Formats: sequence, C-alpha cells, structure tokens
Amino acid sequence: MARMARKLAAPPGRECCYDLFPAWGEWMSVVADRGCLVSIMLPGSRERAQAEAGQARWAPDLPLLARARAQLLGFLAGHRRDLDLPWRLEGVSAFRQAVLEATARIPYGQVRTYGQVAAAIGRPAAARAAGQALHHNPLPLLIPCHRVVGAGGGLVGFGSGVEMKQRLLALEAGRG
Repeated sequence: MARMARKLAAPPGRECCYDLFPAWGEWMSVVADRGCLVSIMLPGSRERAQAEAGQARWAPDLPLLARARAQLLGFLAGHRRDLDLPWRLEGVSAFRQAVLEATARIPYGQVRTYGQVAAAIGRPAAARAAGQALHHNPLPLLIPCHRVVGAGGGLVGFGSGVEMKQRLLALEAGRG
C-alpha cells in the first residue's frame, strides 16, 4: 500500500522549501525547513511527489536541497552508503521518535526485525507499534525503515510498497 501524502503547510513565521527531481524513472521530493530536512518521498508519481511537498515553496537551488538531491541520487545509484544531511522530526511522540532514532542507527546492508527495533528502545513487546511508527516515517533513506523486516524475514509494512523495499534491500546487498 502506498504511503499517504502529508500536506506540509508552513506555520506562520516559517517557510518550508522543497525540491522535486527524477529518480529511478519516477519522481522524488525533499522538503526542508529551518536548515533541516523534514520530509523525503521515495520515487513515485510526480503528482504524489508534489502532494508530499504540500504548501512548501519550490527552491531547487537552496544549498541544503541541492546537497540532499545529490546525496540521495548517489545513494540510489549505489555510489553512496552514508547520507550526511541534517534532519528533524516534527510532531512525533516520544515512542515514535525513539523507534525512528533506533532505526536510523541500522548500518547499511543490514536488517533488523520490528521486534529487534522495539527491544532496542526497551519495549520488546511493542513490535507492532514499532511497525506502525515506521510506516509513517517522514524521512526514508535517512531513517532507513526499509532495513526493518518481519519476524520471519518477510518484507512487510513498508509505506512506499514492498516492491520499493525489496529494491532498496537489493541495492544495499549489491544486487540493485
């Protein structure tokens, strides 16, 4: 199931900016606010990528967005393993933040189960809740939720679709 687009409206006194660019034959968007990335939409339709950017102002020449574009495209091309970009989570619960931060520490090419992520934050019985938190990850690739799999190793619960998860894991395994 495809992830639902979030409308990011800039609150008074703030201005979100976005870039939209082709990736893997589709469109990808990144949104920044106050010097940090706040949203990444993995490759999909142009309409979905624009909807993800919401009310943000298009600013492809903003240095942070240009750097994000270059790094993300390098990652998707298999030329980069690490992404060095500032990011910020907004409006998330303490539990969800802990899940996302634990997931951000999973090394390139490795996988964890939802149960392992839950255990890593001290909540071993919260595997399903961890999965729900990851389903709404606003920063895929920076927070590599594609590296989290079901208890039996199954590719389940990815907001951008199981095919995208499979493609990203294959890329990291050197088969992409």
